[in-house]
Amino acid sequence: MTGFELRSFVRALFYIYYILIIIRVIFSWIGLPSNKTALTLYRFVYDVTEPYLGLFRRIIPLAGPIDFSPLIGLLVLGLIQGFVLSLL
Repeated sequence: MTGFELRSFVRALFYIYYILIIIRVIFSWIGLPSNKTALTLYRFVYDVTEPYLGLFRRIIPLAGPIDFSPLIGLLVLGLIQGFVLSLL
């Protein structure tokens, strides 16, 4: 695997994780789905993103009903992506 291919692969992994966080935010707006397929997707997205977002939720208190952990998580993920890609 060349350096360009590795950078592209890592960039794609970060992009997928960004999308998963955004999907989780959308699910939080619309509520828990009743459709079995959508519920399976919800559980997958929750299980994949919760370990990461839970770190920020422990540090940043809720602002009323608003959870800023996805926003902070996306910002930090961008910084981590930049750092990792600069190493490759």
